This record gives sequence, C-alpha cells and structure tokens, in this order.
Amino acid sequence: MKMRRGETDILRHRCADFAGSRRHLYGRSRSVALDALAGGSAFGGRLEAFAGRSVLLIPREQLNAAVALIELDGVARRIVICTPDVPLDYLRAIATTAEVDAVVYDDGTPDPQAFGVPLLVASSADVAARPAGVSDIRQTEWVLLTSGTTGVPKLVCHTLASLIAPIKPVSEPPIWGTFYDIRRYGGMQIFLRALVGGGSLILSSAGEPVAEHLGRLAEHGATHVSGTPSHWWRVLMGSEARIMGPRYVRLSGEIANQAVLDGLRAAYPQAGVGHAFASTEAGVGFEVNDGLEGFPADFVGTGKGDVDIAVDDGVLRLRSLRTASEYIGADAAPLRDADGFVDTGDMLELRGDRYYFVGRKDGVINVGGLKVHPEEVEAAINQHAGVSGSLVKSRKSPITGAIVVAEVVLKADGAPEARSALEREIIALCRRDLAPYKVPAMIRFVPTLPMTAAGKLLRHA
Repeated sequence: MKMRRGETDILRHRCADFAGSRRHLYGRSRSVALDALAGGSAFGGRLEAFAGRSVLLIPREQLNAAVALIELDGVARRIVICTPDVPLDYLRAIATTAEVDAVVYDDGTPDPQAFGVPLLVASSADVAARPAGVSDIRQTEWVLLTSGTTGVPKLVCHTLASLIAPIKPVSEPPIWGTFYDIRRYGGMQIFLRALVGGGSLILSSAGEPVAEHLGRLAEHGATHVSGTPSHWWRVLMGSEARIMGPRYVRLSGEIANQAVLDGLRAAYPQAGVGHAFASTEAGVGFEVNDGLEGFPADFVGTGKGDVDIAVDDGVLRLRSLRTASEYIGADAAPLRDADGFVDTGDMLELRGDRYYFVGRKDGVINVGGLKVHPEEVEAAINQHAGVSGSLVKSRKSPITGAIVVAEVVLKADGAPEARSALEREIIALCRRDLAPYKVPAMIRFVPTLPMTAAGKLLRHA
C-alpha cells in the first residue's frame, strides 16, 4: 500500500486503511485500535489548537506519545520528539531552539508548567470522536534528538517522507515488536514500518524486565522483532529467549558482530536474521540479511539504488532521500557536505570483498600513538563460546598514555580457577586476531554491562 497523496502525506490517513483489521498499538497495560484513530481523537476539541504550532512532545508513556504523533502529523507545524530521559534544563534549551509554543505531556511528566508556553495539553490513549473542522493539510516537521552525546542533543529535522522512504511494501502485514523507544530514530523506524505496512506494534516500556517484554511479544504473536545488539545480548543471556517465535529478527544501532548474529540464529532457527545501518541524520543506509557481520563491498557506489554509499579515508558516508534536511538552531553546522553526503563517523575496513565496521572516529583509544577501536576488540572477545558480552575501555598509563582494558560478562558463573582459565583463553583469542597493542592488558569479569537509555553500550560514563 502507498501513502495517500493529495494535499500532503498524513500519517492519520494510514489508519483509515485499517478499518476492521484489528490492528493495534499495544502498550504494557492497554492498547488502542489503529482504525479508531482515523476518525477519533485523544485530544478531543483541543486538537485544532495545535494547528501551525511547534509542539514539544514529552509524555512518559510510549503509547501516549504514539497516539499523539499520529494525531499531530499534518496539524502541527513541527513536532519535537523527546525521550523521558532528557534532563529538564536540556528540554528548556530544546524548546527555545525549536521555537516551541505548545507542550504535550501525560500524568508521568514532571513539571510540564516549566516551559512557559501558551498551550499545555495532556495526552492519553483514550480515543473519542474527532472534532469536525480540524485541518490536516500541512507537511509537519518531525524533529528527533541525537543520542549518545554529552550536553544538549542536536535537533535533527525530518519529514514523514524522509522517515518512511526506506520502508518497502509487504504482502502480509507484520506484527512488530521492539525493544527500542519509538521516540529515537531506530524505534521510530519500527513504529512507521508497522503503520505503513498495515501491521500492529508491541511497544516496550521503561523499566520493564526483559522476560516480561518477551512474554508480551509472545502473547500478541510478534512476527518481526527489533533491537540493538545490546538488547539482543540481554535476551540471549536469559532462559526466556525461546518463549517467542518470530519470523524475522532485526538488529541496528550498534555494530552487529558475528557472535550475536550466530546466537540469534541458534535461538530462532525459523527466523531470518538481519542487521541495518542507520543514523538519526543519514537515515537508513542499508540492510544486510545474509547472516554475516559487515556488508558486501559492492554496496558501495552511486546510482545503485535509493542510497549512495561512499567510503572516504575509511569513513562511511551516505546520501539519499532518507537523509534529514537540517539541524535546527541558528548556530547549527551543516548536516550534509556540498555533495549532499552525511559523514556518519563510522570507520570501516575492507577485508576481501566485504567491509567491516571497526568503530567510531570519536571512540578511538590511543595506545602510544597507535589507534585501537573498542568495537574491534569486543568482536574478538565475543567469539569465545563462554562470553555473553564485553565492553572495552581505556585506562590511563604513565608509559603509553592509555592501555586497553575489558569488562566481560560470562554465560555461566564459575569458580575462580575456571575464570582464570577463561581469561587466558580470551587473551589467546585476542592475540590470535589482533595486533599486540590492541590486546587487553586487563580483563575484569562483571555480572552485567551498562546500557544507555537508547539500548546501546554505555561507553562514556
């Protein structure tokens, strides 16, 4: 099915195609039928008040945010989509930069009065009749925040057209589940894939135990499930992984190394396993569905499809209609270069006929003037059959400036002598696959690894 065109693409119009289809957005404790949103509203008579406004969207509950997004698209001039973990001081700065004059919140939002805007409206998933006369003819800007940064996040401006550009028609509507928050780019993609594909979506919930979320995915019959590699490591560590039986498992947001891909293949032998590269600025670059880490070298080039892919000095660059239009803010730097490419900051290495991700430009550990990418060392460690996951960091050294250290989570706890043997085996693996200066000088076994709110390894505490 194609998005309806006329005055503009409106997300709410997609819901009109669901009449009688029993498609839902499932929250942790309640759900909303999508066809109810075609002619209904959770804002009631206040929806018209959003016309032409710049709206800060800050509900705590994902279901409330999802319903508000569907309703505000085509009505608001701009929707600034925030996750609950953004500090209040940052939110104030974001609201000023984005010229916010309306705020949507819910019962869980702390201090919605703090922004001093003329319109404050509480959102919910309780849908009533849509008021007559609400005009939805404008193209709304969807503003997403960058993740993984320190300080106030950058504001990245998309349109619905750029966000749905990677989404292909499907013959059978999927039931998507995700560990992501839909207010981040990776989760937003799954939210829109469910809507545009005519399917349902099972939302995650902040603080929800992995086992409980897996139980809800199984209860609602999830056919497609998405998360970061760190999300999937946590699934594979537990005993409940096989409670659900998806047909397709998707990874994005971090480097998908071979160990996690093989683990998912073993846990879900009936499922296709794919990983995607995407960023908030560049959009979805490509998907890889052959079960292998990295991507084929023949992906690189221009005029080969929807996305032009380039590698300059080992850095991945992307150009497409999926790319955001700009950063918002008077002092914002250009998002793209003169040729329209976005520098992703991700480093690649060509080995044979395949490119492999080795890390981020800004995450390099400098060992005596030699560069070490933490992700490359983690990939070597995670090959060990007894390792569930790892996090590589730097530690100051008076001799080399820094040394490489690793925190490692084991699949099974063992006696101290067994751990000593495992440490020797892990070091031997690293010495086999890595240059000597990349081999960890120290390994510490830990029960779990820290994660960001976006579901990625927390690399900068």
